[in-house]
Amino acid sequence: MTAQLPIATEVMPMVLKFHPVITMTDEQLFDFCQLNNEFRIERKANGEIIIMSPTGSETEERNFNLTGQLWLWTKQDGTGVGFGSSGGFTLPNGAVRSPDAAWIKKTDWEAIQSEQRKKFAPICPEFVVELRSESVREAHALWAYSLKVLQDKMHE
Repeated sequence: MTAQLPIATEVMPMVLKFHPVITMTDEQLFDFCQLNNEFRIERKANGEIIIMSPTGSETEERNFNLTGQLWLWTKQDGTGVGFGSSGGFTLPNGAVRSPDAAWIKKTDWEAIQSEQRKKFAPICPEFVVELRSESVREAHALWAYSLKVLQDKMHE
């Protein structure tokens, strides 16, 4: 009888290092993401490209519920706009990040030019949420690693 190892159903992200050989402009990164829209793609401040596969169904259900709660609060409060996991934001340090859920003050959002809002808006949300996959818990080394990665991303 062989021992069965727990298998995480969601894979840790792949990190591609381009810099200093290749530097993607904001426009090129946006186009790259559109060509590869089956993946969640982000750029770290150091130029590394992070490619993530779609999440598992349970994780996405949790994300959907969270986004629904943020949507309801946003509509009732009326002072800001909310975003789901597909929206990317260009941060002041040059990173492009896509949190699982985000909220921005309405006045700050409206101050951004319409054309810039159609791509990765140059703004850091006031509130972000990142969900950690339950399936990663089964692989203990990945659990601690994933927490650190998400904490670093939210701090950024």
